Amino acid sequence: MERAIKPEDFLAGKKVSLRLVTIKDCTQRYVSWLNDPKVNQYLETRWSNQTIETVREFVNTMINSLDNYLFAIIENKNGTHIGNIKLGPINSHHSFADVSYFIGERSMWRKGYATEAVQLITQFGFKKLRLHRLQAGIYASHVASKRVLEKVGYKFECSRKAQLKGANGWEDHLLYGLLREDWNA
Repeated sequence: MERAIKPEDFLAGKKVSLRLVTIKDCTQRYVSWLNDPKVNQYLETRWSNQTIETVREFVNTMINSLDNYLFAIIENKNGTHIGNIKLGPINSHHSFADVSYFIGERSMWRKGYATEAVQLITQFGFKKLRLHRLQAGIYASHVASKRVLEKVGYKFECSRKAQLKGANGWEDHLLYGLLREDWNA
């Protein structure tokens, strides 16, 4: 099976563009995002200290995976890598995939970059990969992520009570989904 996008290709938006993450992206700045408690409070990476080696290992796994697409979120104005967004794993039998994302550069928060990145990955999933469904799971306290998903058209589907361990104790896991036929391109 061939990848639907080449490493040199971009998914271009007005504020950000997406391109596949490469080993060259495994910088100390990237590692610092994953170890920053403000950035990683809703990421599973927070459970262990991240290093250049652990990040390279993860990126290599994503590069070699046929059912995951890990994109760098690039701020268009100055070409800076500000975070990542992942589509996957893709379930090809049932034609759905998970969407997950983070903006690592705190100075880039609340500027619409995550929203545009989710719009671009949603378009990629539905138009290029022809998936039937995309879904995302978030911590109940992650208000900014709720807004991002809802702006793009994802609908709240269910809550798994006290499933995730947050900074202040157990939190509900909120599941959002979007079907291709409900998506407004």
